[in-house]
Amino acid sequence: MERTNAGRLVLAATPLGDARDASARLRETLATADVIAAEDTRRLRHLASALDVTVTGKVISHYDAVEAARMPGLLEAVRSGSTVLVVSDAGMPAVSDPGYRLVAAAAAEDLPVTCLPGPSAVTTALVLSGLPCDRFCFEGFAPRKGGERRAWLGTLLTESRAVVFFESPRRLADTLADAVTVLGGERPAAVCRELTKTYEEVKRGTLASLLEWAGSVEVRGEITVVLAGAAPSEAPTVESLVGAVQERVADGERLKDAVAAVAVAAGVPKRDLYNATLTAT
Repeated sequence: MERTNAGRLVLAATPLGDARDASARLRETLATADVIAAEDTRRLRHLASALDVTVTGKVISHYDAVEAARMPGLLEAVRSGSTVLVVSDAGMPAVSDPGYRLVAAAAAEDLPVTCLPGPSAVTTALVLSGLPCDRFCFEGFAPRKGGERRAWLGTLLTESRAVVFFESPRRLADTLADAVTVLGGERPAAVCRELTKTYEEVKRGTLASLLEWAGSVEVRGEITVVLAGAAPSEAPTVESLVGAVQERVADGERLKDAVAAVAVAAGVPKRDLYNATLTAT
């Protein structure tokens, strides 16, 4: 049972870029919350100003590096009857942003937790991609290191659902190059940039064409990538996986381990892939 004398923890989605996307409930809670835990307090103040909302509660920072340290105080505030509002820079808290640990801790104590739904870069990118999105999975941020990124892409070889992930504009071209190597240049995809903002842009095409675009321009802004799910007919052949194995070996992985990882992800016999890799070298 929830504690009747407790306050409540509120997670609220904030606009991705256009302040007019803010919900009436977000405006009301920004004005009335006792405590606001914001990923960036300056951006929170800017949003409040854009919405013509006067913040009366205590504003504290709540980003990755201080999330654990802030948790005890925020939980105590809820226990004491306060409304604690958690917001990220844009979109929904706890989705690749701080928040889920706080929710888990509050839920473990049966403290009231609720959510003010609203903008999401994940679903916005999905519907703008033009790709089938009745079933999808979200992968957060792509791994930064090349070897880890290619290993991660290997797990998506036979993923039949659309895949959504975030990427830095500085690493986009490298990630698309790895995707071409691992998934093939013909896989349909979309790169969504600066969603809902003045310079919103959605590039659709094959991975190969998107790589060509990303390598020819200076990509800026916040990036969300959508990959089409693999069709049943796109199940990889053993020969098509040799490149992925060779990439992992070039990054320092043992051949046996690289073969095992790629074979398991693609659902092909390890021995066949091992032999094909030896033949190709």
